[in-house]
Amino acid sequence: NVMYNPETGDIKITDFGIARITDSSRTRTGAVLGTPSYMAPEQLSGKNLTGRSDIYSLGVTLYQLLTGALPFRADSMAALMYKIANGIYEPLLVLRPDLLDCVGETLDRALATDPERRYRAGGDLAKALRECGTHLIGSDMTERTGHAA
Repeated sequence: NVMYNPETGDIKITDFGIARITDSSRTRTGAVLGTPSYMAPEQLSGKNLTGRSDIYSLGVTLYQLLTGALPFRADSMAALMYKIANGIYEPLLVLRPDLLDCVGETLDRALATDPERRYRAGGDLAKALRECGTHLIGSDMTERTGHAA
């Protein structure tokens, strides 16, 4: 959940819908509740979650902010889980060819199906986005003035 306060301009990420419940007899292994479209592949398969699972969910959110659509869409839960588990989504730059390659590369890394291929921490993702923004400013200046920033 991303909460936005228009009066202050504050944006807060409240959670990515992670919840587990087990019945009192413990005869079940547990059920995962939340929004499957934002869940990392390891979460859907019941594996241990780490900060890299949150990086994945943030990648889904960034993709949606940049395109207006979720990266993983399907007509059934089974098809959705298959797409998430196999990383099947429309590349960002196909939908937004106006963006720099580094934006697509950063998002692809955040959405990697293997957690070890994702950014290690949120700070690493933020750094990659800032570096990409630096390129954007430089390329924007070149387009406007004919000279690199």
